[in-house]
Amino acid sequence: MTRVCVQPARFPNGSSTQSLTMPSPALRNDSSLSSASPVSVGKPLHANDATTTNPNGLRIFNPNENAAAGSATEPVRQSRLTIWSCLTASLIAGTIFATMTGCQWAAGSQNTQGAALYNQGQYTAAMEQFQKAIASDPTDSDGYYNLAATTHRLGNQRQDPNLIRQSEALYNQCLDHDPNHVDCHRGLAVLLVDSGRPDRAFTLLKNWAAQNPALAEPRIELARLYEEHGEPQTALKYLEDAVQQDANNARAWLALARLREASNDPVQALQNYQRALALGGGVLGPNGAMVSERVAALSRQINSTRDAASFNAGGTQMAAPAGFGSSRY
Repeated sequence: MTRVCVQPARFPNGSSTQSLTMPSPALRNDSSLSSASPVSVGKPLHANDATTTNPNGLRIFNPNENAAAGSATEPVRQSRLTIWSCLTASLIAGTIFATMTGCQWAAGSQNTQGAALYNQGQYTAAMEQFQKAIASDPTDSDGYYNLAATTHRLGNQRQDPNLIRQSEALYNQCLDHDPNHVDCHRGLAVLLVDSGRPDRAFTLLKNWAAQNPALAEPRIELARLYEEHGEPQTALKYLEDAVQQDANNARAWLALARLREASNDPVQALQNYQRALALGGGVLGPNGAMVSERVAALSRQINSTRDAASFNAGGTQMAAPAGFGSSRY
């Protein structure tokens, strides 16, 4: 199944964290319909990011299991009523599982169709698909997020305060279903800043961070917000905290690299880019190519600076006969 989320920000050139801009769609692979997938730290605790425990992972206990070791020596006679009760319970559980799975597949398909329409600029048609996704699965946080982000964009385009209010309510509904939905926190923060309530945006993200002290994502988003408000040093502290909380979070290392490059610290920036690239894999998505380019560019810059420093320090050397001087490789 493919889960579709409309992400409200991307890494623009020259910015160390993703700017607080309007949404662009992104696809994410979801394993939520496989059996009991574990939660990955450093993602939105959602398929996002690669991520949620399967809410439909039902475990049917065997009624013949004996709790005590000694009970194995005594034959257990089950009445027909007990057997039929167990069979009925199993059938009900299977029916519920199949129904929930079918609803989630339907919601995923409708989210995908909505994202395709969104990419074509057909926002009203996209909203209809996202509304269908929510109707198919009322617990689908991605459906609420996608509808919120699309309504948000339409509200800005039309300068319609009613649509903006609707999108804010939808963002909050998304967070009711998934309190760690990264894109939704970011989208709501954008809306709050755009509507003249930056203090509410900071409070939103700080509360998220306080409720999840071991999660890197809230700190990445707080760093983004602080940088947007001209406080790069505070942003740096949050990103350093993020990589301490989750040293394997490629997004945190990438944001840290961009901020350090913008702060004219090419050596540290290069190391952070390399770390992000080593960890990234598919997590970085289209940013992977950009990271490779920055690694190459910073390597050239650092080598050029070192060569110039050596030359200015009188490091010119005469060529020596073979066997009597240093070799060149």
